[in-house]
Amino acid sequence: MSKKLVLQGPAADQAALAHIAALARPARTTELHAHALRCDGFDFTPALKAQVETAAHAAGIDATFVDADLTLADFKLVAMDMDSTLITIECIDEIADMQGLKPQVSAITEAAMRGELDFSESLTRRVALLEGLPVDALERVYEERLRISLGGEAMLQAVQAAGLKTLLVSGGFTFFTERLKTRLGLDYTHANVLEAAGGVLTGKVVGGIVDAEEKKRTVERVCAELGIATTQAIVMGDGANDLKMMGVSGLSVAFRAKPVVRAQADVALNVTGLDGLLAVLA
Repeated sequence: MSKKLVLQGPAADQAALAHIAALARPARTTELHAHALRCDGFDFTPALKAQVETAAHAAGIDATFVDADLTLADFKLVAMDMDSTLITIECIDEIADMQGLKPQVSAITEAAMRGELDFSESLTRRVALLEGLPVDALERVYEERLRISLGGEAMLQAVQAAGLKTLLVSGGFTFFTERLKTRLGLDYTHANVLEAAGGVLTGKVVGGIVDAEEKKRTVERVCAELGIATTQAIVMGDGANDLKMMGVSGLSVAFRAKPVVRAQADVALNVTGLDGLLAVLA
């Protein structure tokens, strides 16, 4: 099957995009918008892919090779990780900051996202450090620090308008996913439940932990409920615990992701916002 190449970057003009596009010697190029260019009619090889991606990275441009006829209409669900994907922060790190423990917790978070630590073990260790923190600290994190990632709202509005369902599946916490569900009109959410008693956190999670395997099961379960194949799902993530759910998808998207995730994803959005997905599937 023939491929298309989509080049895009928030600071890239058409001249910069065309310079990278010339490496593929395409028969046709199409301006998708001021900062995005599509290329068609070229001979795809792994060597070309490597050459274009290296040049694009140096120029601050995202380069994506996908099947030429792939569009948003091929999908029925967008599933997203929350922390550092749909939102700009790692909620547990910011909660820990309220305890003066952000460096310790952030170090564990980073190791887990790189795939160096088992996620369930890392979450248990991090949550234990939150024992005694007043529950209202979570509200402060939501109000003062939580921000939607660049292009996130535009991406969601477009996929929802196209009739796709949305799933937010997170190794974070229901306190945040439920608020985002209401705020953004999401169809499904699944995350960990922080235990609290007497107005403070106990340092424990209620029930099972939403780890990599549970994230994958959640995508499979929602697809089954919708009566669709998992290949009709787009799955977006940034950390190693997202790889299993990305692996069952029809299109995996790495957003500002760790190297291990970028290497395995179909699409890597390193400089473009989440709405870069729309150009890839235009």
